[in-house]
Amino acid sequence: MIKMLTRFLLICIFISGTVEAVIAPVPSPPKQPAKSYLLIDFNSGRVLAEKNIDKQIEPASITKLMTAYVVYKELDAGRLSMDEKVTVSEKAWRMKGSKMFIEVGKQVSVEDLLKGLVIQSGNDATVALAEHIAGSESTFADYMNQYAKALGMNDTNFVNSTGWPNRNHKTTARDIATLGKAVIKEFPERYKLYAEKQFEFNGIPQYNRNKLLWRDKSVDGMKTGHTESAGYCLISSAKRDDMRLIAVVLGTRSEKARADVSQSLLSYGFRFYESSKLYAAGEGLNQARVWKGENEQLNLGLQEDLHVTIPRGQYKHLDAVMDVNKDIVAPVEKGQQLGTVKVMLDGEEIISRPLVALQSVDEGSLWQRTKDQIIQLFR
Repeated sequence: MIKMLTRFLLICIFISGTVEAVIAPVPSPPKQPAKSYLLIDFNSGRVLAEKNIDKQIEPASITKLMTAYVVYKELDAGRLSMDEKVTVSEKAWRMKGSKMFIEVGKQVSVEDLLKGLVIQSGNDATVALAEHIAGSESTFADYMNQYAKALGMNDTNFVNSTGWPNRNHKTTARDIATLGKAVIKEFPERYKLYAEKQFEFNGIPQYNRNKLLWRDKSVDGMKTGHTESAGYCLISSAKRDDMRLIAVVLGTRSEKARADVSQSLLSYGFRFYESSKLYAAGEGLNQARVWKGENEQLNLGLQEDLHVTIPRGQYKHLDAVMDVNKDIVAPVEKGQQLGTVKVMLDGEEIISRPLVALQSVDEGSLWQRTKDQIIQLFR
């Protein structure tokens, strides 16, 4: 009897075609054995999993992500070139920990040192670059902190370029994710170096310490770190189709554990969520009436692309609501906020962004201003 009833229901569904698929629930993210961790969508910034993301802890060699960021800034500004030669100091040569094995007094190109920093995580290469750019490592650390402040890394303080243990050298999972996002967004071509599994210097093969590069083809970065006090750390990023995720894992017990935890977070994000671009920057989304201006109509849109990250299969449940200021009076500057666009999922707001003027509108003639004044009075 049950089999007959089930078969009957399936036939009815097939014939009518009106029964919608049941949306699968999204489980809570798996608990992870780490001091702190964070999983975010790169485009929307939505947090998908977190633990102690604002707790200050030592970042170890993940610090080198900021060192490289400063190097990229210098390269783009023309104050540094990839073929420029760097003289290796005794301090750089004597650095303990991971090395690319440069020799004191020798000259090494910025390109080779950058590979040593990013791929091998060489402390010697890192200090050599820091001293070359700023004169000393301590001055370079000040430089790092200025960039950290500009990026909004409010809970970060760097005292060296390598992540060598120091009680005043601190950051958070949230700040590291902010930095990782900036590296990918601002330097997409240079970011490709983080996917390199190995390089050779002085006849010595040097391997990337990010084991996820061998385990998951969608992973293309970013940086590992380890000290006894910090534990094993990793910031990783992976892209599948149009969705990119960033996972920050700090303070695990082993090299394998940091890879396993990172993989678990990335798999969870890709399995249960999807990311979509709803609107492009500069796209006209609405028109507004402008009073007392040389033009009566004004296009409104967004200054940046609007992405949303939602549970898989729920795209059709999205809706957008645009609230526009009622009385917009000229002059209006391009980029001036004149409203808000809110994205709703099943009636609940999930993200909002400012609606801005896509062009300027100058004040109109005396006649136009007078006419609009009269119309407004009778409204």
